[in-house]
Amino acid sequence: MRNNIKIGVIGPTIISEHIKQVLKDFPTFQAIYRTSDSIFDAPKFAQQLQDEVDILLFSGELPYKLTKEKITLSIPAHYIPLKGTGLFRSIYKLRMKTGKKANLSIDSLIKEEVFRAFSEVEEKNMNLYFSEESSIDAVEEIVNFHCEKYKSGLTTGALTGIKMVSDRLTELHVPNDWVNPTRQDIVVTLERALLSTETRRNKESQIVFGLIQVHNFRELVEQQESEYGVQKLKIHLQQVLLDYVECLEGHLTSLGGDEYLFVTTRGVFERETRGYKVIPLLYDTEKELGAHLNIGVGFGLSANQAGTHARMALRQAKEFGNRSCFIVREDRNVIGPVEMKSPLVYELTTTDQAIIEKAESVGMTPTYISKVKSHINRMDMEAFTARELSTILNISTRSANRILSRWLDADLVEIIGMEKVVSKGRPRQLYQLNF
Repeated sequence: MRNNIKIGVIGPTIISEHIKQVLKDFPTFQAIYRTSDSIFDAPKFAQQLQDEVDILLFSGELPYKLTKEKITLSIPAHYIPLKGTGLFRSIYKLRMKTGKKANLSIDSLIKEEVFRAFSEVEEKNMNLYFSEESSIDAVEEIVNFHCEKYKSGLTTGALTGIKMVSDRLTELHVPNDWVNPTRQDIVVTLERALLSTETRRNKESQIVFGLIQVHNFRELVEQQESEYGVQKLKIHLQQVLLDYVECLEGHLTSLGGDEYLFVTTRGVFERETRGYKVIPLLYDTEKELGAHLNIGVGFGLSANQAGTHARMALRQAKEFGNRSCFIVREDRNVIGPVEMKSPLVYELTTTDQAIIEKAESVGMTPTYISKVKSHINRMDMEAFTARELSTILNISTRSANRILSRWLDADLVEIIGMEKVVSKGRPRQLYQLNF
């Protein structure tokens, strides 16, 4: 049984009711509605819903565009386009109202779609006037455009894709019809939304195998003066690997000797590697232990396929040279080498007296504080957890928590909320820099 996909539906009451009827044929979707006859409510509704749902559905292109202009959407969004079927219906309804040949003023509709619709109903020798304005911010200008054409006798009515325009024209006794989506338009859009969401979900939950090989393991062992030193090296190495795999929400297994296996999911791996751009484990192990790793990561539609691809990726990494990571995807395309870490730019000195004083209060140098800020800016992180800070600074999560506690006391950071939990575990505090 498939998990329900939460979909947020945004639009006028009448269209939302149509969508509600169509959604009865899509049991996978669990809908949450935000309805208003004012298009300007769309961004507010989207902001409210995007933390509650998996995907957004707008009643039309205009509320979708308005929302994109006002806020940044963090989840997929679709809108129902106005296609030929909706135009056929509106043309018919307007003819029934006026009983006259169609000479129309039109706004916010694609000219090609309109001409195609008229051609298919074999309407000829009609006059069509298109408004140059299509922005929701120009409602009055659009209304005036339709009124002028109608009062001058050039048109018999108006077609509009904006409900506010239709309502206003009705008040002014200008024959009009609001072009809105048909059932078929809604069905097609929901099918597209379902496909894109399930495809993404399948990819995010796709299994990922990673093979880690310590290229200079024998050399590191020979450097130890006793068996105790060898065991201590192995424990230290495993701890570094465990800390990284914990960030991947994965599982680590020692395959014996110099090789380890980790298992995670594609969604988490993509997030932690910033879209396959950086894998700090290569740098961490070299810095702390002098260990040079080769890593092969395999994606697959099955565990067997992912494991096979991980071994292929490891061979690519070994051929490239030590301290490298390669990825083989389910289609056998190769990504690599993945960078050890992104370029970092920060000031060696700072003249900001406030930062200098705060750095001294927590026992750190201003340069270190500046470096931390550059790390976080490089990752384009507006907020971060203790675990994310530990990855950035190459320290344990416990050490990161201690640092954050001192920074809170010095007003270098503030707590701005809690991380949304998508799997088991307690919510984590979100921090933001104050400098």
